Amino acid sequence: MELKHLRAFVALAEELHFSRAAARLHIVQPALSAQIRVLEDDLGAQLFERDKHRVSMTEEGRLLLPEALATLQQAARARDVVKHSAAGEAGQVRIAFVSSVLTELLPRLLRAMKEQLPRIELEFKDLPSPLQLDALHDNRLDFGLVRLPLPHVGLQARMLFEEKLVVAMPADDRLSRKRRLQPSDLLGRPIFVLARKFAPGLYDQMLVSLHRGKVTLDIARELSEYSTVLALAASGEGLGLVPEMAAQALPPGVVTRPLALAMSGAGIGVAWKALDTPRKQAFMRVMDALYPPDQG
Repeated sequence: MELKHLRAFVALAEELHFSRAAARLHIVQPALSAQIRVLEDDLGAQLFERDKHRVSMTEEGRLLLPEALATLQQAARARDVVKHSAAGEAGQVRIAFVSSVLTELLPRLLRAMKEQLPRIELEFKDLPSPLQLDALHDNRLDFGLVRLPLPHVGLQARMLFEEKLVVAMPADDRLSRKRRLQPSDLLGRPIFVLARKFAPGLYDQMLVSLHRGKVTLDIARELSEYSTVLALAASGEGLGLVPEMAAQALPPGVVTRPLALAMSGAGIGVAWKALDTPRKQAFMRVMDALYPPDQG
């Protein structure tokens, strides 16, 4: 039994006329008759009653019809899956992200993928940037949405957008009366930051920039999550120093003010090991459309 035999059977079952069924299949009538005979011989059953005036299905033919339709539909689906996979339009892409992209970048990416590559299944993991790089090196991830700058030996990365630092504080803090803060405004205040091991490039860039301005902060706590930094800032025990995207979901009563500190090369980027499959290449085309490289 071959798929062409099932197609011939379905066409004849639906048309109940050899000439019309043959025309529908773009074959000659003797070829259609031959395919039906092969199928009947293979099944050991007569599928059609035919005489000079009419064609009708036997009981065995009526039983076979839904099975034949299901088989042809499954075959078409299998062909479709492989075709789209070969074009990079189906399959799975494994992505990790830093939690601060949850509010803007990730929803935007999800909408674009649903519109442009709906057959791609995205598998997400929330991981700090250093762990993302380890997973990329080991081929446990396809892409990482990381915080830059970050060492990425053996990997490729590009900036999606730069970020500046903001200072989080209670709304009634005296510094909230200023529209923009200078690094010197932070002197003498306990400062909460993300620990270096979770974003080493950003941490080092911050200290270098402060050193250039001859400012040394009183870093009271180094924490594992920006949400914890913001929670401690809400308590009034000190000021939180965070990238602007990480401050989009503020606790009640907390405000932020931009910090006048140059942070060249600091922001959110995408990292990968190799664009070695059509699927990865298709994903990167979506990312490039959302965040054009010349704007990174």
